[in-house]
Amino acid sequence: MLETSSILLNKAIDCFASLPGVGRKTALRYVLHLLRQSDEDVDAWLGTVSRLKHEVHYCKRCHNISDTEICPICASHHRDQHTICVVETIRDVMAIENTGQYNGVYHVLGGVISPMDGIGPKDIEIDSLVARVQGGADTPQEVILALPTTMEGDTTNFYIYRRLQNIDNLNYPIKVTQLARGIAVGNDLEYTDDITLGRSVQNRIEFKA
Repeated sequence: MLETSSILLNKAIDCFASLPGVGRKTALRYVLHLLRQSDEDVDAWLGTVSRLKHEVHYCKRCHNISDTEICPICASHHRDQHTICVVETIRDVMAIENTGQYNGVYHVLGGVISPMDGIGPKDIEIDSLVARVQGGADTPQEVILALPTTMEGDTTNFYIYRRLQNIDNLNYPIKVTQLARGIAVGNDLEYTDDITLGRSVQNRIEFKA
């Protein structure tokens, strides 16, 4: 186990090593790098991290990270408010946005249904998705299911599809589509290259239960 003669240095290493994918040797390099920086640079860095934790919000409509109650994507008049792309995480929003092939809005579930992990429909943002489809001036006409091509993702797709099909007070049937299968089975969207992901969005197909 990597230890130094400084208690403060060891605590700082522990903090960095608690981050995903960061080992203690990498954490040590980060800490030593910070020690070489000016007080002003370190204070600015720490201030940014503190503001990130205390001032960043989740959009009340789509649950994406935002500096405001409604994120810029949901608030934009240039986005197609009638098309909702349902994703698992915020990283998936970033991946799809990087393709430049999608101009609708999003809905971030915050997970997928996984009974083995104790995650059910009530533990993720499915009810709020159904509420978005049910009401409002910009009632969606299409819901795109862009969840991982895994058993958990497919289970969540099917559950959402059934919930949307059982809404009674819609003036028209909601169109439910899914990404074309250009994405390898078992892959997360964030690890798919931009071209493949962009084509999958553009060539989406009708969801079939």
